[in-house]
Amino acid sequence: MGAVSTYRVPGMTCDHCTRAVRAALAEVPGVEAVEVDLGTKVVTVHGDELSDAALRAAIEDAGYDVQ
Repeated sequence: MGAVSTYRVPGMTCDHCTRAVRAALAEVPGVEAVEVDLGTKVVTVHGDELSDAALRAAIEDAGYDVQ
């Protein structure tokens, strides 16, 4: 795994939220792994040639604001 991108997603409040964000990010090209820490509301994405815009769009399309 090459690149790592980290985002704060304050709207995540439950396991359903983490599953939705994880599933949305898994569809983005280059994503190899997604870690979600519900306690800190931080999402860490691992992969190659990750597109910041595509990752942010995937989170937003899942219904969550991203910081």
